Amino acid sequence: MSLRIVVTVKYVPDATGDRHFADDLTVDRDDVDGLLSELDEYAVEQALQIADEADDAEITVLTVGPEDAKDALRKALSMGADKAIHVEDDDLHGSDIIGTSLVLAKAIEKAGYDLVISGMASTDGTAGVVPALLAERLGVPQVTLLSEVAVADGVVKGRRDGDSASEQLEASLPAVVSVTDQSGEARYPSFKGIMAAKKKPVESWDLSDLDIEADQVGLEGAFTTVDAATERPARTAGTIVKDEGEGGKQLAEFLAGQKFI
Repeated sequence: MSLRIVVTVKYVPDATGDRHFADDLTVDRDDVDGLLSELDEYAVEQALQIADEADDAEITVLTVGPEDAKDALRKALSMGADKAIHVEDDDLHGSDIIGTSLVLAKAIEKAGYDLVISGMASTDGTAGVVPALLAERLGVPQVTLLSEVAVADGVVKGRRDGDSASEQLEASLPAVVSVTDQSGEARYPSFKGIMAAKKKPVESWDLSDLDIEADQVGLEGAFTTVDAATERPARTAGTIVKDEGEGGKQLAEFLAGQKFI
């Protein structure tokens, strides 16, 4: 029986762009380029490595987001994933992690799975709790923040590295895992992979396909919202210290004045 792997990925604003809030205090995703979250690339890579070791495996990449989120799916498909699912619905606008985890869980159940793999966090929200929420909603074990992961005989095993020790963890499938940026460098899509990705299936689902009501997600159903936001003040000119014999003293006085020392 084929090992069914679902990798959750996110289309995020480019961190090098000028990110800001829209009028409704949600992240403005229209005025900045987006891309596949870098931390999710590690999840795709680990799925590919697990599939390489399995007798038979199929990798589905799943995202929730606007039309442009298909770019994130295409990147994952060009890396080697087999197919993709895009959940898109206008009523999803403004969803928080609670709403997003609901949509992901429903989509994962509909797709069918043995193993769900996520990145350790998204590079925009950086909450890092969606894998745990998914495990709770799906009613399966979670083995999170792994720097090594492998699957054999219906069991997923991995190593979690802490500040002072490493843990060896395992769970019976089905299960949810998340991997860190120490799990192995993600492969770069080849030209052949990029061309092949154009022919791989991408299914599009909306809330009705998942039996989710509009008031369960979006701004209306969000448990957390932004009440106010103030733009970061423009950067001011720095203080220049000319060393004419007293440079060290002036620098120390400046640092002390700023309470750095």
